[in-house]
Amino acid sequence: MEKKDKIYEGKAKILYTTSDPDLLIQYFKDDATAFNAKKKGTIDEKGIMNNSISSKIFEYLGSNGIPTHLVKVLSEREMLVKRVTIVPVEVIIRNRAAGSLCRNYGAQEGKTLARPIFELCYKNDAFNDPLMNDDHVVALGLATEKELARIKELTHKINDLMKKFFLALNIELIDFKLEFGRYKGEIILADEISPDTCRLWEVGTGVRLDKDRFRNDLGNIKEGYQEVLKRVTGK
Repeated sequence: MEKKDKIYEGKAKILYTTSDPDLLIQYFKDDATAFNAKKKGTIDEKGIMNNSISSKIFEYLGSNGIPTHLVKVLSEREMLVKRVTIVPVEVIIRNRAAGSLCRNYGAQEGKTLARPIFELCYKNDAFNDPLMNDDHVVALGLATEKELARIKELTHKINDLMKKFFLALNIELIDFKLEFGRYKGEIILADEISPDTCRLWEVGTGVRLDKDRFRNDLGNIKEGYQEVLKRVTGK
């Protein structure tokens, strides 16, 4: 598949057009950001690790009925993906209290929640990705009621599947972020699923195996990603 023009560069990935107008190449960078890019750095080989982790998880979800943008892995840093129109809403699921849930609501870190919390944030760095509710999303024309219902349905299914997936690897899925896109009239899962977008704690020890190691200066950042890669891929 021929790589052509760069059409987008974000904090962690670059998108290129291909000879097929329906397909893009998604390239994973080593750049790391936190707190809406107020903290920046580099994690050696993060792009390689996240590409491999994301592809394995997308394959797992796809095999369990979740439509995703993944077509195939092209190289250690690149995957071929369907060209979607991203819904400008970030979806967050929280299974235990961590991060902003503790800062904003005083929840005790690690507290198991009575039920998973489904959150929506406006995907716009200029406004610091503010929290939204269903009415914001529909009234501002970011998604239709039908699309939002489908996003919720898929998100809860993904949460159930991913909790089982990670628990089998002795990892607890604390919370995670998803992005969805429109592809030929269908809502499908896009972006990535990796230690960049998930909080992953080792069962029993509580050791953080995700980007919190970078956010909170915990050290051994690359090693956390490597541990997730080893468990997810068996390599």
